[in-house]
Amino acid sequence: MKNLFPEAKLAIGPAIQDGFYYDFDIEKTFIPEDIISIEKEMKEIIKKNSPFIRKEMPRAEAVGMFESTGEKYKVELLREIPDETVAVYEEDGFVDLCRGPHLASTGRIGAFKLLSIAGAYWRGDEKNKMLQRIYGTSFNNSKDLKKYLDFLEEIKKRDHRRLGKELDLFSISDEIGSGLVLWHPAGALIRQSIEDFWRKEHFKAGYQILYTPHIAKLELWKRSGHLDFYSENMYSPMEIDGTDYEIKPMNCPFHISVYKSSLRSYRNLPVRYAELGTVYRYERSGVLHGLLRVRGFTQDDAHIFCREDQIEEEILKVLDFTLFVLKTFGFEQYDIYLSTKPEKYVGSDENWESSTDALKNALEKKGLSFVIDPGEGVFYGPKIDIKVKDSLGRSWQCSTIQVDFNNPERFDITYRGSDDRERRPIMIHRALMGSLERFFGILIEHYAGAFPLWLAPVQLSVLTIAERHAVYAEKLASELRNRGIRSELDADNEKIGNKIRKSTVRKVPYSVIIGDKEVSDARMFVRKRNGENSGPYNSEELISFLEEEINSRR
Repeated sequence: MKNLFPEAKLAIGPAIQDGFYYDFDIEKTFIPEDIISIEKEMKEIIKKNSPFIRKEMPRAEAVGMFESTGEKYKVELLREIPDETVAVYEEDGFVDLCRGPHLASTGRIGAFKLLSIAGAYWRGDEKNKMLQRIYGTSFNNSKDLKKYLDFLEEIKKRDHRRLGKELDLFSISDEIGSGLVLWHPAGALIRQSIEDFWRKEHFKAGYQILYTPHIAKLELWKRSGHLDFYSENMYSPMEIDGTDYEIKPMNCPFHISVYKSSLRSYRNLPVRYAELGTVYRYERSGVLHGLLRVRGFTQDDAHIFCREDQIEEEILKVLDFTLFVLKTFGFEQYDIYLSTKPEKYVGSDENWESSTDALKNALEKKGLSFVIDPGEGVFYGPKIDIKVKDSLGRSWQCSTIQVDFNNPERFDITYRGSDDRERRPIMIHRALMGSLERFFGILIEHYAGAFPLWLAPVQLSVLTIAERHAVYAEKLASELRNRGIRSELDADNEKIGNKIRKSTVRKVPYSVIIGDKEVSDARMFVRKRNGENSGPYNSEELISFLEEEINSRR
């Protein structure tokens, strides 16, 4: 970059999970042709096999050196480094700030590829200048690089934003606002299927369903601690009748209020409340990403109020419930993390230790492998995070189980113990899918839009060969709908090949073609979206065939 564009100022350029990026401050706007030139120059530098030379120097000296070359971003970073001595690396006259380590020389670099250009605010703050970020990746050899680039192409095909538009599932409109999702009819049908399953299974698991408001007095969020620990993600208060109100970022305080509305005995516990509660959180515009990072979303939230001696048993039940739900949606692989006390926290060390032990013991009893994630707990307690792996092997954060001994104290919630004394319950926060929006985005990419039958917005297309078949086809489609099967009739005046292609593009799981023979015999073959056929079936057999697969949630 400095060889080609000497005026460019260097910001930061870290290695990331699948490659690297570097941010540049330059007035010129990069175009794809620039990427080709930069890659060519990189290859020339690699040919030279120049050594990387590590140098350590006093921080003040490094500040002076980068000030003399006009590298203001390096100077800003240096001024925040607490160490008196810092490391720089030099290569053929080029010097950069880095703790290292590096390869011995440029010639050791294998196959690489610059992937994309993006805008990025300096230090992620939209109040700062917009920089230009170049992403790249590197592998030991061209074979591994090609394998990765093919993987990226598959990711592009599965991008939920692209498929969401192609399948007419959802949209995000500038007229409405960034990060606010509009669920279209097809997407809403899938959401309804998810919610129906969620409610049914929660009822079976002993949860009580709640509905709570979207706003509450600001004082509530002060009391819960969210205003102290979460204010940067909360919207500005609004005044109503002389009192400040806040749009809710969480559902927890509402569930606590429901718990407090009645006197509780040790015999009543555990109390399990669940809600599909929509919350609103401020996310910077630079991090918004389709359904995966939004400003308004619906959490599959639950809060369990239990005695201290019930914590482990409840966590075991939640773990079973979580893994059952994830498996039902097709996620068989996952990684589990136990997050411990963060730097900024509330409560006693004793409570933190006992709660962490309860989570750890439950995981060990279930025989689940987990990794300790130091300092990543929430401010009110430790947690278990479960990251599912999709069909491409990518990890997604979905489920979380959090122990909270802070809010029961803050809100002074109690139950009467067996000794007739007031006791403090423990609160367990729990989400299985996380948010419906994010989970739906993950599902779209996991299935590449080809949802299993029970989730598909249209489960079967009825396609006519000619106009004379429309009456029979409409009767069949109506019968299917009356039995709860989402069928759709295509009786348009066009060739059957076009109708089949339309159904395939929309990824409808099954279709039936109605012609003269089907009308006369009242039997039909079922065409799968992969082109295979099964049958023939009469209408009742067809319905039984579909119902069996829908109910099994295969």
